[in-house]
Amino acid sequence: MRDLRVVGLEPDGQHVICADPTTGDKFRLPADDKLRAASRGDIARLGQIEIQMDSVLRPREIQARIRGGATVEQVANESGMALSRVEVFAHPVLLERSQASSMAQAGHPLRHDGPAVQTLAEIVALAFRARGHHLGEATWDAWRDEDNKWVAQLKWQAGRTTNKAHWQYLPDGHGGTITALDDAAAELIDPDFGRQLRGLAPVHSLAIEEETSEESFDEYYGTTADSEIETVAPQAPAPQNAAPVDLAPENAAPEVAEPPVPAVAETKRHEPPAPKKDKKGKPAMPSWEDVLLGVRSSGHN
Repeated sequence: MRDLRVVGLEPDGQHVICADPTTGDKFRLPADDKLRAASRGDIARLGQIEIQMDSVLRPREIQARIRGGATVEQVANESGMALSRVEVFAHPVLLERSQASSMAQAGHPLRHDGPAVQTLAEIVALAFRARGHHLGEATWDAWRDEDNKWVAQLKWQAGRTTNKAHWQYLPDGHGGTITALDDAAAELIDPDFGRQLRGLAPVHSLAIEEETSEESFDEYYGTTADSEIETVAPQAPAPQNAAPVDLAPENAAPEVAEPPVPAVAETKRHEPPAPKKDKKGKPAMPSWEDVLLGVRSSGHN
């Protein structure tokens, strides 16, 4: 006999994966009641299960196995019963599982802020579209676990890989709630899954931009100013053999620069004279002659 080492459990929880430490070969064992009894060392329960498996299973036992996720073929092979006999008792339970699967698709996944508005089927459809998969090629299923709670499964093929996602479904009056049981299920209902990241433009250094702008400003306006200076107000060439013309008259007295007048004096020069006042300090009234002849009270016309 070869010793095997337990590697893990399949996502559906129906099989235990073992490996040979020497060759690396992997094996799969059904995680049934017999394996659980053997792992606990319950010899009495193990013998009872062997007796039950050797005999014909009762209808209730067949339905319990089907409700727990087993297929008709698995029950028939393990019990030694005819496939047609197992199908008779398994048919009602298969309808129950199909109904639970449809109800789970209409449930709302739980998130940190509460149940999602969209249903599980709508969210999974968006995730499949983002991945490029076809939801029509996937299959839904449901069964009850050891705690008698419904587990919904989505199975699909991606290339050569068979993928499975599992959620726990709790029915209620609002459609039920969905909780992810593995990573594949959590990714499908993640609201950020498949969302494109916003592109970031490269940020250039401010010093480089200022230097570039100054160079472009100098190159453009510098050449333009030079060209304008060269072309504005061209001077006519002087005639050859022309005598110099003296614009100053003969015997002209040299100009003497007048001293600059202070700004205060200039201001006082142009200020109008203050009106005359009488002895009491009131402005004097102009006489009738001054008004008729247009003579100011100051005496100037």
